[in-house]
Amino acid sequence: MSAIATNLQAVRARIAAAANAAGRRPEEIQLLAVSKTKPLADILVAAAAGQRAFAENYVQEGCEKVVATADLGLEWHFIGPLQSNKSRQVAEHFAWVHSIDRLKIAERLSAQRPAHLPPLQVCVQVNVSGEASKSGCPPHQAAALCQAVAALPHLRLRGLMAIPQPVDELSAQRRPFRELRQLYETLRSAGLPLDTLSIGMTHDLEAAVAEGATIVRIGTAIFGERNYA
Repeated sequence: MSAIATNLQAVRARIAAAANAAGRRPEEIQLLAVSKTKPLADILVAAAAGQRAFAENYVQEGCEKVVATADLGLEWHFIGPLQSNKSRQVAEHFAWVHSIDRLKIAERLSAQRPAHLPPLQVCVQVNVSGEASKSGCPPHQAAALCQAVAALPHLRLRGLMAIPQPVDELSAQRRPFRELRQLYETLRSAGLPLDTLSIGMTHDLEAAVAEGATIVRIGTAIFGERNYA
């Protein structure tokens, strides 16, 4: 068995253990394999091991991988910051976008989504830690942005995404995820048809599952450390 296949097994076991500890069913949580900077060969190995959903952060690299794997029936998610001049490529190639942080981007994605494709599945990214270096709308602006995004014709608003400030201690990891879940529940109570919390990465997967993650975005634990050279 390849190292990637072994790693996938280990990550799925972590998800199952975290779900069981939280009184949840493991199948409620989708594993998204973050393949940014990794070669196509690694994606093919992961796909052969049963992984169907992959995520990319960089538009050009991601689109090339989507095209190269078009005959494999994989589901591709875009999770990185998105600039206006790159929105058309994402609208044409990806099934999901997790990183909508302003209405202008959402409007462009809706307008540029090809008519023959199903609606683009989207999440609004919320900057739960208030970091200046992080993308995401402030929590107090999320409701208005979600309402506006939900009204766009070629998008389907699914939920919220966040990348909190990295910390080591479990209770500290859970705090921003809990705040995001509370915001998510508030928006659902207001009538928005949300079903997705995209939270949790390699280092804080357990905290995210405990706080209601429905998608976890895992890269390093599957593919190893990234080379940004």
